[in-house]
Amino acid sequence: MDRGTAVRGDAVTRLWRGATPWLFLIAPLALLLTFTYAPIANMVAYSFTDWDGVSPELHYTGAENYAELLTRPELFGVFFVSGYYLAASVLQIVAALYFATILSFDIRFRNFFKGVLFFPYLINGVAIGFVFLYFFQDGGTLDSVLSLVGVHTDHAWLGTPTSANISLAGVSVWRYMGLNFVLFLGAIQSIPGELYEAAELDGANRWHQFRYIIAPGIRPVLSLSVILSISGSLSVFEIPYIMTGGATGTETFVIQTVKLAFQFNKTGLASAAAVVLLLIVLAVTWVQRRLVPDDRVDLV
Repeated sequence: MDRGTAVRGDAVTRLWRGATPWLFLIAPLALLLTFTYAPIANMVAYSFTDWDGVSPELHYTGAENYAELLTRPELFGVFFVSGYYLAASVLQIVAALYFATILSFDIRFRNFFKGVLFFPYLINGVAIGFVFLYFFQDGGTLDSVLSLVGVHTDHAWLGTPTSANISLAGVSVWRYMGLNFVLFLGAIQSIPGELYEAAELDGANRWHQFRYIIAPGIRPVLSLSVILSISGSLSVFEIPYIMTGGATGTETFVIQTVKLAFQFNKTGLASAAAVVLLLIVLAVTWVQRRLVPDDRVDLV
């Protein structure tokens, strides 16, 4: 084999080595483009039309759908409902962080409690909706439990906007706390154990360990949880749609968008609403990342 052939062989080998990762990425990239970015592009295109979702014909209307969204206060008024879920997400993060911190230490039955806390996140959302629909109905589980402790009430838990939204937000706390709990627990357990041992030798108690070791060590994960909670609060759909259908002042922006598309056949307007929600979530995420930069923390 001459020198030229050997050089060409090495070049081909280097080419294949460089192309191999991209060959493995072809399938996931194709799926990502087909089922994520292509639908988003279609949604943006539909937002500039008057398509009803059924007719084969659609007409370009420019920014008319966006103008309608901005000039009709009731379309944006449903965002106030997200405030209940935003407040619930704060409680959810605090509770998840508390349990993750407690169960990261060596206590009895901690594996059992880990399973108990994470289990609600594994249940199907539709099943959760129907279970809690009976839980909050008149004479249901909640009223029965309260009567056992001597509390009798004729209050309709899903009958007024305030109590209904608080009840639904409470259900979301119960269901999604397990996800944050697992994220926090994994981040806490990734902190080197030598740091805890050194802190105990220096006389640090549990609070000091949390303040100076755990809290700085899980800051990136905490930032991620805040982003997920805010975006989730703005795009709540499953639980209120199943339990109330958006009635009694529990309609969220996503439920309203679904109704515009499938109940009133205003797919163009619904697409514009979806684009606006996407832009709001991206803007909130960008602001949050600017206010709380994800700096790497070196504890060692």
